[in-house]
Amino acid sequence: MRRIGILETSSGDPARLQLWELFRQRLLELGYVEGRDISFESRWAQGNADLLPKLAAELVALEVDAIVTAGTPAAFAAKRATTTIPIVMATGVSVDTGMNESSSGLPGNVTGLSDLAPGLSTRRLELLAQVVPGAAQLAVLWDQTNQAGSLVVGEYQDAARSLGSSLEVFGVRAPDDFDVALPAMARRGAGGFIGVTSAMFFGERERLAALALECRLPAMFVRREYAEAGALMAFGAPIRDNYRRAAGYVDKIFKGARPADLPVDQPTGFELVINRKTAQALGLTIPQAMLHDAQLVE
Repeated sequence: MRRIGILETSSGDPARLQLWELFRQRLLELGYVEGRDISFESRWAQGNADLLPKLAAELVALEVDAIVTAGTPAAFAAKRATTTIPIVMATGVSVDTGMNESSSGLPGNVTGLSDLAPGLSTRRLELLAQVVPGAAQLAVLWDQTNQAGSLVVGEYQDAARSLGSSLEVFGVRAPDDFDVALPAMARRGAGGFIGVTSAMFFGERERLAALALECRLPAMFVRREYAEAGALMAFGAPIRDNYRRAAGYVDKIFKGARPADLPVDQPTGFELVINRKTAQALGLTIPQAMLHDAQLVE
């Protein structure tokens, strides 16, 4: 019987558990019956990236046949823990991070799916600026424990320069830091902020949305679940299908494929989601053209 290790950066809230259930369902469709063909070993960091190395080491010690990760920090922790066990990213950012490179010169052991395509930063800034057109400054909230974050922050800074906007970056390392960072944004005159991709942020999305509203900050995030939790907007690729497709990667590896021969897929479809109730609470008027293209939640 094959053992699959699950290494998750976030916490096991219902939305996250539903995503992993899609992964399990797809494996069943592919003929893998839990308890007969496969078993699962799950490790959750609860948004604390410092726990990931220990959790990854536990999975390696169990000699699992594959590790499936969610969040870029989890993928990096798994890669540092093993160069031989196949690693499949359900979500994460691999482009320009060195994730797929092997220091030994041997074929790499990481593959899977990225949930973030490069180049979306300009569009997110444009959308947020359209909603708060009088804002002299916008902000970025960055999870400093996420290795991909520095790349994305750089994209936002480049995008702001190209748009002639002022942008200030606020870094955090734990959920407790939100209570400092968001009020500081408001005090410094930010007209709104964009949350960089982060599994920690995902697990704390309701708290982030509530604090943003309390601070009167229009907030843009990277996927619809944030808007459903009460944030103003989200623009990005749906990730539900990532988990089903990650099961396909595991199936191919179990049938003999090498991770190095399976390319990391990038998202191609994107959605704009706006929380109408939050817009009203912030006193914002969403442009009609934007409403036409958006999915509305409240």
